Parts: sequence; C-alpha cells; structure tokens
Amino acid sequence: MMIKAIKVRLYPTKKQEELMFKSAGVARFSYNWGLYYLNNCYKDNKKSLSIGELRKVFTKLRNSNEFPWLKEVSAEIPQQALKDLGEAFSKFFNKEADYPKFKKKGKCEVSFFHLNNKFKVENKHISLEKIGYVKMKDEDRLPVGNYKKDKIKVLNPRIKHNGKFWYLSLGLEFDDMEKQKLTNESIGVDLGIKDLAIVSNINKPFKNINKSKEVKRLNKKLKRLQRKVSRKYDKLKSEKAFQKGERLTKTQNIIKLEKEIKLVHKRIADIRLNHIHQTTNAIVKTKPSRIVVEDLNVKGMMKNKHLSKAIGEQGFNKFLTILKYKCEWRDIEFIKADKFFPSSKMCSCCGTIKKDLKLKDRTYKCPNEKCNLVLDRDKNASINLANYKLVV
Repeated sequence: MMIKAIKVRLYPTKKQEELMFKSAGVARFSYNWGLYYLNNCYKDNKKSLSIGELRKVFTKLRNSNEFPWLKEVSAEIPQQALKDLGEAFSKFFNKEADYPKFKKKGKCEVSFFHLNNKFKVENKHISLEKIGYVKMKDEDRLPVGNYKKDKIKVLNPRIKHNGKFWYLSLGLEFDDMEKQKLTNESIGVDLGIKDLAIVSNINKPFKNINKSKEVKRLNKKLKRLQRKVSRKYDKLKSEKAFQKGERLTKTQNIIKLEKEIKLVHKRIADIRLNHIHQTTNAIVKTKPSRIVVEDLNVKGMMKNKHLSKAIGEQGFNKFLTILKYKCEWRDIEFIKADKFFPSSKMCSCCGTIKKDLKLKDRTYKCPNEKCNLVLDRDKNASINLANYKLVV
C-alpha cells in the first residue's frame, strides 16, 4: 500500500471564506486553550491530564454557553487540534521537539482539520462540513463520490491558507501493484552547505538551491520589503508618544506590506521544499538496498554564527525526514551513521584517518604515502558512509 500526497486549490465564496477563517480560528483557540489548561492543571495538582480527558473537558465547554461561536464550526476541528497538542507533547517527551508553544494569530499557520469520511466530490466541487460545496481545481486527482458511503479513505486532510489562496492537502492510499526490485548496492549521502547532497553513486552533486538566481532575487525583494515596513513602524512611533509595552495600531499600508512579506517567505519555502523532494526522489530512484546518512547535530551546528544562516536555509532535518519515509515506501533500509563516525577524516581507499583535517580543506589528501588518494572531501565522506558497518 502506497500513499500519494495531493494538494488541491480551493475557490471559496466570500461567505465560505469567512467560515474557513473562523474554523482556523477555532482550531487555534482550542490548541491554546488546551495548552493553558494543561499548564494550570500541572501547576496546581503536580500531575497532568491525558488528551482523552482533556477532550471530554472541552466538550463540556463547547456545550456550555460560554463560547457560543464554537458550535458554528465542525465539532471535529477543535477535537483534532487537541490531538495535535497531544502529538506535540509526545514529541517533547521523546526529545524530538521543544515544549509546545501558544499559537499567535498572524504568526502561526492558518489551517484546520476536516473529517475524512465527510467529503463529497462531484462536478469539480467538494462538500465541506458546515461550509458547503466549494469549487476546486483538482485535475481529476481526487476520487469522485460520497467518501462515507463509498468507503474512500484519505489520510490527515487539512485545509490551509497560505496568505493568498486556500488549499486542501491530504494523503490518498493506493495499491502499489509492481514491487520494485532493488539492487544490492549500499549508498552514502553526505549533506553540506556548498551543495545540498553528495551521493556516493551519483557523480554530480545536488546543488544548493539557495544559490539559485530565483531565490537570490526573492531574498533581495524580502530585504527591501522588510526595510520598507520597518521605516513605516519607525514613522508610526515618532508620530505618537510611544511608551514601552504599548501596542501600536497598524496602518493599512503596514498590513499590506506584511501580507506581501508573508507571501515571499512562502514562495521561498515552497522552492526549498520542492528542491528537497526532487533530490530525495532522484536518490531513491537509483533503487539501492540501503541508504546511509550522517546523524547530524543541527542544534550544535547552528551555534556557529558564521554558518548558522546557511545551515538553517538548507533544511537538513526536513531532508532526512522526507528521505526516510520515501525509503520506507520502497523497502529501502535507512541507516543513520554514528555521530562520531569519521566520515570526512577517513580515507575511503585505505581507511587511514587524517586527524588534522580542517573545515576549509575542501579536497581530501590521504596522509598514507602508499595510498596518496586525492578526492573531493564530500565525495570521500559519501563513500565512507556507503561502506558504513562494512569496514567499521
């Protein structure tokens, strides 16, 4: 069974768009309410509630008259927001993420969940609970019919707003009829800043997309817009007797500029994500039996003030997450090498370790006089990763 990610553009009417924004607001409110309630519960009683108990408390709140607008949207939206909070806490306890934070309006993602069995698709329209039939552009990717009656299963459907347009994103299960045959090859993937990825069995490295003409142009535009909005804030402060802690009322021009900045950020993020998908697809399509990558300490790497910006833009964690699930789909063994494995310092030919290798040395020269291997530093590291646990 394979899962295909589908993203569909929605064209809601003005009234439907208001309901969609309200649904996203309820999702944000529920998440924040749940986090506040759990924090207070632990503070007062020194013990925490389970997410199941928290959802029961929220159901009572919804049925009361304290927040009547909660009933204007689907009941599944706040319940799923509380489930998302539970997942955030699980990641925190597993040391995969930081402690959950409150979602701030205007800064968090505008999105909400829709129950998968309440979709109805017909005539290029999709029925959303309490919103109605919304026009969409799906290019016949979504199955037509009543998803509950026809037992059509989709995974994690979310409706999102990117600052300009509405989208429906979901996963669709389908049978992978042909089981692809894998080679017995083991390949290594070395991630870097100069290039995104250097693969042992691919001669040409995958480029750093942040050095491309389009991303440079967008970053230049972003700086210009940020300077422009900063000047408007300075002007607003000078016109008013501004006191510390006092909130400024944004002008319409500031609101317009901030929307434009948000869209530029979104465009850059989409380009980077698309490049990661193209790179990981190219790697798994070589059909190796296993892929070995470095277990990167990204938090530690970010402490280098000279490289932190470039490391953050590369999105190493996102790359590894995407590569991992694509390996799982194709039954490719995915291995993270030990953090202390000397992939860069070890000679891929004779195994000699060069202890005095510096970050500025981009070419690896083997210190063993009998070997004298001269190879690109990152290519050498990728070959060592490919041989991981075969020579160690």
